[in-house]
Amino acid sequence: MSLSRPCPERIVIADDHPMFREGVRRIVQRICPDAHIVEGGDWNNLLGQVRGENAPDIFILDLIFPGFEAERSVGALRQEFPRASIIILSMIDSEETIAAVLAAGADGFIGKAVPPHEIGLAIQAVRDGNFVVQRSPAGLERPSAKGLLTSRQIDVLHLLAMGKTNKEIGRELQISPFTVRIHVSDLFRVLDVRTRTAAAAKAADLEL
Repeated sequence: MSLSRPCPERIVIADDHPMFREGVRRIVQRICPDAHIVEGGDWNNLLGQVRGENAPDIFILDLIFPGFEAERSVGALRQEFPRASIIILSMIDSEETIAAVLAAGADGFIGKAVPPHEIGLAIQAVRDGNFVVQRSPAGLERPSAKGLLTSRQIDVLHLLAMGKTNKEIGRELQISPFTVRIHVSDLFRVLDVRTRTAAAAKAADLEL
């Protein structure tokens, strides 16, 4: 299936590794062949370039590069560009880090270990208005046994199957809704499903 579709006018790629920026540019150009791409490795200089009448539609950002301070910078970016999609693309993929940047205003997180095609699909999903967390390549894990799920994921799955919302699950388990989102996203990947109903059904099949 082709990834091409009408594209935003401006897409910002921020990473201090030129080769990785080039790889991300190629992925973005495959999705958005007509997009105007602005890229750089120094956040303050890059931010100066994108301020003006034509605000960027998408920011694709690494977490560690000159001038960028993860939570603070994401929060400031969200305030300055409220309509833009903010995607974090990073090797740092701990649950705490992801939850923090999502709470600061990011729309999605993609691990750098994810294959290029999957990165493209994830970027497009965010552009389509979806919340995306993808820490490892899709398809590497399949629900052949209970051992694929952590005890916390099983707790979340149990409450999800009861029809509880992310906020309700968070209150029950005393974790933030953003952390619940990460667990739900991982559950969908591990169980190879796309909806909460399907996840609940798969849980019943696995006798979880």
